[in-house]
Amino acid sequence: MTREEIAAVFTKCGAMMEGHFRYTSGLHGSVYMQCAQIQKYPEYNELLCRELAENFRDKDVQLVVGPAVGGILTAYEVARQLKVPAIFSERENGVMKLRRGFAIEPGTRVLVVEDVITTGGSVQEVVNIVRESGGVPVGIGVMVDRSGGKAGFDVPLVPLLKLDLANYPPEECPLCKQGIPVIKPGSRQVRENQSAGHITV
Repeated sequence: MTREEIAAVFTKCGAMMEGHFRYTSGLHGSVYMQCAQIQKYPEYNELLCRELAENFRDKDVQLVVGPAVGGILTAYEVARQLKVPAIFSERENGVMKLRRGFAIEPGTRVLVVEDVITTGGSVQEVVNIVRESGGVPVGIGVMVDRSGGKAGFDVPLVPLLKLDLANYPPEECPLCKQGIPVIKPGSRQVRENQSAGHITV
């Protein structure tokens, strides 16, 4: 798929929202990529995850891991395409870890996936878990890299879409200075705006 074709899927699904957002990283910005809007359509999620999987088909991937929540369906579908198991990590008392009986056997070649990265912090935590378990991280696949190239990893990163969008610490955010209310995506207000047919909040 070309970049234009991939971007068209995001647009068709309404996955790009505009407004004033606080990201998981704590940074603020005016654009939020809500990949859940893609994942609610199995055919589009399959299409993009297949494209992502193709980039790692020659890496002898044995397991796919994604951080909850955004990485769960991405990991599942990429793993299905590669015909390997999928697991996910989640936070417990603020610490990213494997739960629910999930484990990584030493020597396992692991692909880490995520829907969107802004700073890459959650993905790096998953990479750390892989290594601490004795696994071998062979790559990172993401639907959207909106870090502007600032998210650096010591394993290959493959994004389907790269966006160079401004992110601000709260104390430097121009939207805050304008008095525009900040929204944490997933809140009731965002859902109400979406259900009303608006993507600008």
